[in-house]
Amino acid sequence: MSVTMKIRELALHAYYYSSLPMRMRYRNRLEAEGQAPLCVLFYHRVADTHPNGWSIGNREFQRQMLWLKQHVDVVSLEEIQTRMRSGRNDRVAVAVTFDDGYAENCQQAIPFLIEHEIPMTYFVALDFVLHDRPFPHDVAEGQPLQVNTPEQLRQMAASGIEIGAHTRNHCDVGAIEDPETMVDEIVTATAELGELVEQPIRYFAFPYGQKSNLSAAAVHLAKDQGLSGVCSAYGAYNFPGSDPFHIQRFHADPEFIRLKNWVTIDRRKVGFGRGYEFAETGVKVADVAGRSSHDAAPLAVASLGSEA
Repeated sequence: MSVTMKIRELALHAYYYSSLPMRMRYRNRLEAEGQAPLCVLFYHRVADTHPNGWSIGNREFQRQMLWLKQHVDVVSLEEIQTRMRSGRNDRVAVAVTFDDGYAENCQQAIPFLIEHEIPMTYFVALDFVLHDRPFPHDVAEGQPLQVNTPEQLRQMAASGIEIGAHTRNHCDVGAIEDPETMVDEIVTATAELGELVEQPIRYFAFPYGQKSNLSAAAVHLAKDQGLSGVCSAYGAYNFPGSDPFHIQRFHADPEFIRLKNWVTIDRRKVGFGRGYEFAETGVKVADVAGRSSHDAAPLAVASLGSEA
């Protein structure tokens, strides 16, 4: 950790502990009013080798999970949406998600979550799994890390873990200029992932997830093919009464203090993302209207039939 980062972390510790009495009063008030925030975390890789900016060690990850179980309701994405839709939430709730699809997650993190009955949604960039191909950002770092295998994903799905779509190529959806490419990344890849894991695909997460990486046309396609929601990653709470189709997430930093600062409700952040509307990008909604394959969505649920 650089000196600058260490100073920032120390400053956050000072801010967190000095404001803790105030934030607890604020939390109690929001919970009494039924307006407690709904938090959705995202991780990428839990591993003890080759640490980088998108990894966290197993011991720290487990410590975070146990702390969450003690202090908040740990729930599924579906429950997050239910509370958003109802307009009321009486206790701070947290859902856990993963992005990309790293094989090392299956060594300790996934078994730990299953053992402790912690719901999670696992978003996968399809072609990296199908072709056993490392992510370009790992290759650029000189560490071509192993991705999940199809069998690992099927085992996770059979264990009750929700598998979600994360495009075919881990692309910047907001930068797509061709409607056919967007349909392939959002619709076709999602249907193929459903066939692969023999489980309904209900959620889609935008790679990178910042506001510039989002797209109104992609959201239209997701709705049109019958998905239950889409996830961003620019750092924001969800609140009762907000649009449940758009699930806003924040990064679960390896620095535990940042996670605690978010989950205990940082009043400086409660306005982030409120009222956000997806913008038109290079591909417009009009360009993909009617382009979603209505034959593709059923492929994602066909193998489970009425159990879906």
